[in-house]
Amino acid sequence: MIRPVAFRMNEETAVNNYFQEDLNLKNAEINAKAQEEFDRFVEKLRGVGVNVIVENDDKKMDTPDSIFPNNWITTHENGDIAIYPLFAENRRKERREEVLDRFEKEGFKIANIVDYTAAEEEGLFLESTGSLLLDRVNQKAYCALSPRADEELLIEFCEDFEFTPVIFTANQTVNGKRMPIYHTNVMMCLAEDFCVICLDSIDDKKEKQNVVQHLKADGKEIIKITEGQMHHFAGNMLQVQGKDAKYLVMSAAAHASLTNDQSKAIEKHCKILSSDLETIETCGGGSARCMMAEVFLPRIN
Repeated sequence: MIRPVAFRMNEETAVNNYFQEDLNLKNAEINAKAQEEFDRFVEKLRGVGVNVIVENDDKKMDTPDSIFPNNWITTHENGDIAIYPLFAENRRKERREEVLDRFEKEGFKIANIVDYTAAEEEGLFLESTGSLLLDRVNQKAYCALSPRADEELLIEFCEDFEFTPVIFTANQTVNGKRMPIYHTNVMMCLAEDFCVICLDSIDDKKEKQNVVQHLKADGKEIIKITEGQMHHFAGNMLQVQGKDAKYLVMSAAAHASLTNDQSKAIEKHCKILSSDLETIETCGGGSARCMMAEVFLPRIN
């Protein structure tokens, strides 16, 4: 997780992230509030035994969205790291060597780096686990195509890492029009035994059926959320391992939006951990899942 030093609403991402809203506050106030939310969130994760590595952002970079590291990197059990092409130019500075150095300092082994960033020169993007929902057990990559998720790049990633692509388009209503959702991980959360998903956002019946078939074939319980709940970030969740239990991590807004039945369905599989991320969600247009980049790298020795 990356602790922000210059968090604010990023004007470059707002062009196609319809979840972002402006707050009538000075940038310094917004960043201070985001830091408070970040620190409280990290404390809650560590409180249940989740191993959290916190790296500080670098003020010189002026990277308002650095708090969302899951958009530029994935790590893999064989020691591979993939680095991804980002839509917003000012986000590309988030890809820092210091983060990779930190993995090694923490005792993780990096065997190989697969770099897709040259695609930016062609105007093609694939924003890591924002765009890709990776079922690492069944080797499937779910991806909602959008200006930030290019189909050819997705296929290239799947060939390189031996995933089967599950491709669809997910939309949301913006000013009466159906527009592509900027990231797959705001409409869908893939956990070990279940999936929280806004199926209403997949307008094409065949695509919707295909996604459902893949989830059912792999034994996932499907927990449906509405488009309204999605706008409270109820799709932007991540299952993590604590000391004695698994947790589905989400924001307080996402948690509050769930019905009793939905909460019970989740709690059959794991506990719920939520934290208030209102400033981060409002200005950043991302939530709990976006703030966590999982580390699957092998340990040295």
